[in-house]
Amino acid sequence: MPQSTPQTFGGLEPSRFPGERLGLPDHGTGSVARAGRRIAALLIDWASAMLTALLFTPYESAAYTWVTPLVFAVLQVVFIPTIGGSVGHRILGMHVAPISGGWVGPWRPIVRTVLLVLVVPALIWDSDQRGFHDKVAGTVLLRA
Repeated sequence: MPQSTPQTFGGLEPSRFPGERLGLPDHGTGSVARAGRRIAALLIDWASAMLTALLFTPYESAAYTWVTPLVFAVLQVVFIPTIGGSVGHRILGMHVAPISGGWVGPWRPIVRTVLLVLVVPALIWDSDQRGFHDKVAGTVLLRA
């Protein structure tokens, strides 16, 4: 039986594991955070935003619907550059890092968060398990 060659897309060979093309390890510290942790962190962050929003608006009000995503965005933009990730990321042992290395800076969390709040970009992933919001911001969510 002849061996089949791997299918390519855009001239790139398929990667064996998420982050391989980025020069990241397959597992352990510095590897791409997998979907389970990412989703759990998102749930932690959203729950903390909901609880914080209750300090400003009653749950049954129309304002609560708008305050919760705003609080979520503020928490992301503040914590990613200061502690390396959101509260959910840090609790679950992850951090946001720029692909180019160094400090994530102030603009990457803003771009990343605006796209994340729109939800759809977070549902579009590449083979390195980076959401569209991470690709546009030039970041990757890594295991700490």
